[in-house]
Amino acid sequence: MPGSDDDLAPPPPIHHLPPDALHNVLLRLPLRDAVVCRPVSRLFHETLTSPFLALLPSLRLLLLRHPRPDGGGCLHAFDPDRRCWLRLPFTSFLPHHSFSPVASSGSLLYLWIDNSTSTSTPALPSTTSSFAPTSAHPPKALAVCNPFAGTYRLLPTLGSAWARHGTVLAGPGGVVLVLTELAALSYTPSEGSARWMKHPLSLPSKPRSPILAAGARAVFALCDVGTPWRSQWKLYSCPLAALTGGWAPVERAAWGDVFEILKRPRLLAGAGGRRVLMIGGLRSSFAIDAPCSTVLILRLDLATMEWDEAGRMPPNMYRCFTGLCEAAAQGSAMPAPAAGGNNKVKVFGGDGKVWFAGKRVRGKLAMWEEDDVGSSGGKWDWVDGVPGYGDGVYRGFVFDGGFTAMP
Repeated sequence: MPGSDDDLAPPPPIHHLPPDALHNVLLRLPLRDAVVCRPVSRLFHETLTSPFLALLPSLRLLLLRHPRPDGGGCLHAFDPDRRCWLRLPFTSFLPHHSFSPVASSGSLLYLWIDNSTSTSTPALPSTTSSFAPTSAHPPKALAVCNPFAGTYRLLPTLGSAWARHGTVLAGPGGVVLVLTELAALSYTPSEGSARWMKHPLSLPSKPRSPILAAGARAVFALCDVGTPWRSQWKLYSCPLAALTGGWAPVERAAWGDVFEILKRPRLLAGAGGRRVLMIGGLRSSFAIDAPCSTVLILRLDLATMEWDEAGRMPPNMYRCFTGLCEAAAQGSAMPAPAAGGNNKVKVFGGDGKVWFAGKRVRGKLAMWEEDDVGSSGGKWDWVDGVPGYGDGVYRGFVFDGGFTAMP
């Protein structure tokens, strides 16, 4: 039988381009468009390989963490450049339907997964023998994946207590840390040991909102050194090369009461990995029960060890988190706690971008972006159309989607 019209049609003009010219054209595409083009034709599929896509700039995203681990096999992410939401499916390559993202570094994403039905992986040596999993807490494994490339790998098994109480940090070169109140675990794939190393923590209290500053190759955390009646925060740091016994307070006499003016402070990494952001409610006075007037962002330059004010949430935006906007729209009176501004605001992000969520702000997030100069107070904006998650309280972190690293 004679071929169909499609079989006899001449190939598109782009098929006649020399390989160098075709590569030059495709390298001008944004990563998201290049990925969409892969299934268009055999030529594109054979050209847009993972090594080729690794040459394109990564896609900076805010990845939302689902409040339930069984979130339907996908995650939602926000692209701040295009102001749109994306859906990242995992079921096509991850055989675990219950997972929770916890950290990222470059194009690598780290997940706690329910490992109760998967094949066993090498167990952690005697360091976690006291954390044997029980039926109430099914065993979990830490996995590293690249959702754009559709590949993943399980890290050596940890006890269930590390998954319940540990904070996961990820750094360059596949370095992974899991911090709890008393100890930290480190994993470095380049060492070839394929096991976790345990390091005791010499800190006065449980580390709060620890971060890994990639540019300084150090971990920073806040510790409460106050009393049960009044919190008193102090900044601690530890080089990655000295996790055992390397923790020390970071303090300068010139800083004064910088840690006293914020309520419930939280650390995030600043732009470039050489700055530390501290975000919290700005106290209206030094009284224990003093209400907050807004959210303040302070910035520590690790080169000069000086603090400055990086941003302050606009009053109209902060009133939405206290419930004043909702009450005004409904014509009702404000509850006393909300009127005092003591409601909790969830803070997350990284690398110079901070997002804010709260129970009184449903379906949207507040976003702050650090400026390059550092003197304009940054850029504040609303992010609307947050998908799903009906309770309106979200958490997440920055993820550089791309092909620059593989598990």
